[in-house]
Amino acid sequence: MDLFEYQARDMFEAHGVPVLAGVVADTVDDVRAAAETVGSRSGGVVVVKAQVKTGGRGKAGGVKVARSLDEAAAAGQSILGMDIKGHTVHRVMVAEGAKIAEEYYFSVLLDRANRSYLAMCSKEGGMEIEQLAVERPDALARIPVDPNVGIDDGKAREIVDAAGFDEADKDAIAEVLKRLWDVYREEDATLVEVNPLVKTEGGEIIALDGKVSLDENAGFRHPGHAALEDTAAADPLEAAAKEKGLNYVKLDGDVGVIGNGAGLVMSTLDVVAYAGEQVAADQGLSTPPKPANFLDIGGGASAEVMADGLHIILGDTQVKSVFVNVFGGITSCDAVANGIVGALDALGDEATKPLVVRLDGNNVEEGRRILAERAHPLVTIEETMDGAARKAAELAASTKN
Repeated sequence: MDLFEYQARDMFEAHGVPVLAGVVADTVDDVRAAAETVGSRSGGVVVVKAQVKTGGRGKAGGVKVARSLDEAAAAGQSILGMDIKGHTVHRVMVAEGAKIAEEYYFSVLLDRANRSYLAMCSKEGGMEIEQLAVERPDALARIPVDPNVGIDDGKAREIVDAAGFDEADKDAIAEVLKRLWDVYREEDATLVEVNPLVKTEGGEIIALDGKVSLDENAGFRHPGHAALEDTAAADPLEAAAKEKGLNYVKLDGDVGVIGNGAGLVMSTLDVVAYAGEQVAADQGLSTPPKPANFLDIGGGASAEVMADGLHIILGDTQVKSVFVNVFGGITSCDAVANGIVGALDALGDEATKPLVVRLDGNNVEEGRRILAERAHPLVTIEETMDGAARKAAELAASTKN
């Protein structure tokens, strides 16, 4: 789960990371009131910042410095409702102004390739780090972090040394890096990024901007994280699937996909995409049928779980056909088949789109017999994964003609 900047700021403050005052506002009047409160701490100067979960806000005009209440209100008027890379600005943060002497960059993230953590740090903050990494890779220090040790005094010193900070600033910066590590560890984050981390004219080291991504798998350890979720922007189908405990991701296609096991579902997406290209070529379609979602129902495929999965997929108006691809393992194919039959019975008239079912694995013959005997008009049984994907793509394509 990615946080808004104001949420990251609050989280930083809770862990002792030095930050500036900031107040969120949803209306122009709220912006003016916030500027009056916050600006009293910085000589009337505030920064009005769009709260969207994407980069490039400054270039898009979503970050404006204001030196009076009227300027702050005008900035709020300009930014609220703005579209930034497909994200509509519904809220801004009015932040205390700062006299910046230098800008730095720091992040700690999950390094999946090396199964460890990685700290990245540079004396050149404020710009897009991807651009810096390409154009001047030597300016970005990359320091592995042992998960069992983290960023302690020694590791913090290693980072500031590698980044080439001035000796007079190293101790202060290292202290802030250790506190940012506390955020990463104690909040179960996968990313903590500060760009820019600044040195003020008074010599203070302050996190002026923040980006935090939290590991939702650790949510059971953090009941308070649920309140940080942006429910208003969540896809309604993904939200409904989450409530049912299903692993669902909405995609931009028309063939619904249900499988048991993430690996099998990922393979199914590829096979459906390939079949869709073939069908489009055969039928002269300009837009090939594509997967509409990722849905992993896990190891069990009971009638309730299957019904929940079908309910989610059938609620997607883009879906024209559904491919149920299950490999029977601990849960045998006859249990899966009974789950499909029970799900269709439970859904009743809600089930209106054709289903292509491919079963394989433990007790597959009995599973296919159950489905054949039930002879539901919406169900087509296919023996192979490729054949089932082709059939599902053809059924979806029939609505394009």
